[in-house]
Amino acid sequence: MTDDGTGARLSRRAFLGTAALGTVVVGGAAAGGVKLASAGQDSSDDEQPQPVPPRGFRGYHQIGVLEHPRPHGLLAAFACVDGDRHALGETFRGLSEEVDALLSGRVQPETDPALPPPDSGVLQEVTDPGLMATVSVGASLFDDRYGLAERKPRELVTMPFLANDRLDPARSHGDVLIALQGKEPDVCVHALRRVMRRTRSGLVLKWMEDTFTRPDAIPKLGQTQSRNLLGFKDGTANPNADDEALMNTLVWTQTGDAAQNAMGREPAWTVGGTYQVVRVIRMMVERWDRAALDEQEEIFGRHKVSGAPLSGRQESDIPDYANDPDGEVIPLTAHIRLANPRDHRTTDKVLVRRGMSYSRGVDSAGLLDQGLAFVSYQRRLSHFLEAQERLKGEPLEEYIRPEGGGFFFVLPGVVEIGDWLGRSLIET
Repeated sequence: MTDDGTGARLSRRAFLGTAALGTVVVGGAAAGGVKLASAGQDSSDDEQPQPVPPRGFRGYHQIGVLEHPRPHGLLAAFACVDGDRHALGETFRGLSEEVDALLSGRVQPETDPALPPPDSGVLQEVTDPGLMATVSVGASLFDDRYGLAERKPRELVTMPFLANDRLDPARSHGDVLIALQGKEPDVCVHALRRVMRRTRSGLVLKWMEDTFTRPDAIPKLGQTQSRNLLGFKDGTANPNADDEALMNTLVWTQTGDAAQNAMGREPAWTVGGTYQVVRVIRMMVERWDRAALDEQEEIFGRHKVSGAPLSGRQESDIPDYANDPDGEVIPLTAHIRLANPRDHRTTDKVLVRRGMSYSRGVDSAGLLDQGLAFVSYQRRLSHFLEAQERLKGEPLEEYIRPEGGGFFFVLPGVVEIGDWLGRSLIET
């Protein structure tokens, strides 16, 4: 039994329901330390942020954007099939109420034994699943179905084919994306089933990707705690997500970005949200495993074991481009040098990167289907596209191939009781 702080005693089932979405993003607060992973960007701020406890359900921003990532994840993209805007609003209301109920520990009503039970029961013995969820919307939601075209975030577009892309339509785009993270895989699956059950009349699953990461067993201060499947540290030099002012500059849409009836400005409802990039990037791991260590390190511009730049000794060392103008130490084509040249081109344009690995078994040729689900958050989608343009033709392209994902906009959080995710977007 657990006390909810008001004197009421919660049943074990209620407590476990709360834990099942114990760090739910829907309406959660902003900020928090994070070590985010990527195969697509190297940041300019070398201070290594530290994880902070998850926040509550309500807040100005959704959580799950800046918080420390969980060992397991799941990306689920949906198509909206509601017949009109009112029905769409009811779907988003139901989604918010479901995760709110799970987080707050409200007891699911018992049903007649002849009816389906209110919960699958798979997490009945789990007391701390550590789950986070982040809800965002894609460009396709702003077509002519619901009359939302004029409310589309100004830079939100359907993700185009970029350099080296081989996008699979069955694993790309979507009206709604829900990103789940938890301590174990069944935590994410449990939350997905609960959400799908509540929204089945309005949301149809389009594609999903199971993900994972392995933090180091012994975390070390100033060092990134995870590696991608190419064996390199992932998320080095991410901007400090615990710096609120920095995050307001790099990530969150601000009031000053929004001005109704002003050409080129963000719609007012977007304040408190952020642009989200998802790139499902396959890695040709068999080919990579045959490449010499020197070649691998020159491709990334970092030492494989320590994560230090080739010009330094520790992971936190700043790459010394000024004394290496011809790329004799760190090649001019190195991933970190192209992604973030650390000059005027990246001032206030550094991405907050988050990524997790995936493994989908083998393909028809008997090759391992593995890679990185790259995720980044940025105040301007153009900041990602500028970095991607610099990376065009990099040597790493020989070993990776983007095959899915999409561009999305993370909905602002909810603060007031009775409010729900997407209300300011959907309601007239």
